[in-house]
Amino acid sequence: MKWMSTGDYDVARLVLQRGVALAYLLAFINMRNQFRPLLGEHGLMPVPTFLERVDFARAPSLFQWRYSDPMASGVAWAGVVLAALALFGGFDLVPVWLALVGWIVLWVLYLSVVNVGQTFYGFGWESLLLEAGLCVAFLGNAQVATPVATLFVLRWLLFRVEFGAGMIKMRGDPCWRDLTCLDYHHETQPMPSPTSRFFHLLPTSFHRIETGSNHVAQLAAPWLLFLPQPVAGIGASMIILTQAYLMLSGNYAWLNFVTLILGFAAIPDTWFDAVGITVGSQPTTTTWFEWLVVAFTVGIVLLSRKPLLNLFSRNQRMNFSYNRYHLVNSYGAFGSVTRHRREVVVEGSIDGESWHAYEFRAKPTDPDRRPGQFAPYHLRLDWMMWFLALSPRYGTGWFDRFVDRLLDADAATLALLANDPFDGRAPMMIRARIVDYRFATRDERRETGHVWMTGRSRDLLGPVTQDRGTQRGG
Repeated sequence: MKWMSTGDYDVARLVLQRGVALAYLLAFINMRNQFRPLLGEHGLMPVPTFLERVDFARAPSLFQWRYSDPMASGVAWAGVVLAALALFGGFDLVPVWLALVGWIVLWVLYLSVVNVGQTFYGFGWESLLLEAGLCVAFLGNAQVATPVATLFVLRWLLFRVEFGAGMIKMRGDPCWRDLTCLDYHHETQPMPSPTSRFFHLLPTSFHRIETGSNHVAQLAAPWLLFLPQPVAGIGASMIILTQAYLMLSGNYAWLNFVTLILGFAAIPDTWFDAVGITVGSQPTTTTWFEWLVVAFTVGIVLLSRKPLLNLFSRNQRMNFSYNRYHLVNSYGAFGSVTRHRREVVVEGSIDGESWHAYEFRAKPTDPDRRPGQFAPYHLRLDWMMWFLALSPRYGTGWFDRFVDRLLDADAATLALLANDPFDGRAPMMIRARIVDYRFATRDERRETGHVWMTGRSRDLLGPVTQDRGTQRGG
């Protein structure tokens, strides 16, 4: 089965596995920092409550046998250790079977988290990390030659991510077809980056080029991945550059990072040789592993029917998993683009007269604060607050509990925020308003010093008192 292996993609394997390992590491650090206040025993959406109504068949997870906050912390730390071993080359120093086991354990641990994560883990990049994480396990390690079949499985994953995103845009918001979406998107995206205002203020002609280039990268370049070199490498390079641009202009957790890494599945070693980068494998024959790769590839092909049909369906699903193991999913992003930015501003009061805002780590509240760079790390509460501003239904099941935790001055919840205006004291009241935001123009920035300009405000909730009396806004 020598045709199954190649010595032409050893650098690609290293980049793919180390890149996915870094994403896993960030994901488990994220779990360590945020899981307990969001999903723990006393969290905003407690896992024990979820498990009372959802069985193993619907949500396979280690936590189905038992959940406790210490156990969740143990899973997080186990993931951190294993991901760090993979990142720093530990999996290349052991037999290929042990490396395979290490990757599978990482996948099982994170699958266990995602399947009980509910709203806070309902993002497409969770499925992407799980699928990519299992696929790179079948690249083997430095003790075997890189399997060709696994490279094409990874290219197929990249194709679904990119072409799926392109098709959802073309079927969705008209602004993608008339090339005007990026007139708005840099300003209205969930979590702007330090450069987002700069990109937003560029001329409209540049936004037309941005949007058109995005269509080329998502609708044309993915087809090149399956052609001979150097065409496949050219298509992959277009995708890699586009993803790097998206990482520069916004915060999308590890979505762009993992997608960029997947592009290396089509970059041959000869391209790296030209700049003096070489990685040597030991082209040994490991028959059992080669047959395992064949079986895995056949499994991916069999699971690909529905995602393939979905790409060409008028009712295309975006970020949808067809099985509870998050394998061979459908992907997509921003089928529609909001034209105006609205933010939920949460405020507390000690005396019922003066109100002070809780600052979130990434979402705009203080008009003078410049957006930060957080990706590829993920701030789950901040993302859900962006959705909440679009519709109150996105707060179902967690926002009322969030307000209760603020009224209790819960330390774990306050740790998710950038500041506590009351320094650990419990406020008497909490209220929430929806406020219009937009980037300041260059002249407004010079005159006021503001990064953001605020506009119309309306009540979402409040005031809520410590005895839980409440009035809801529209």
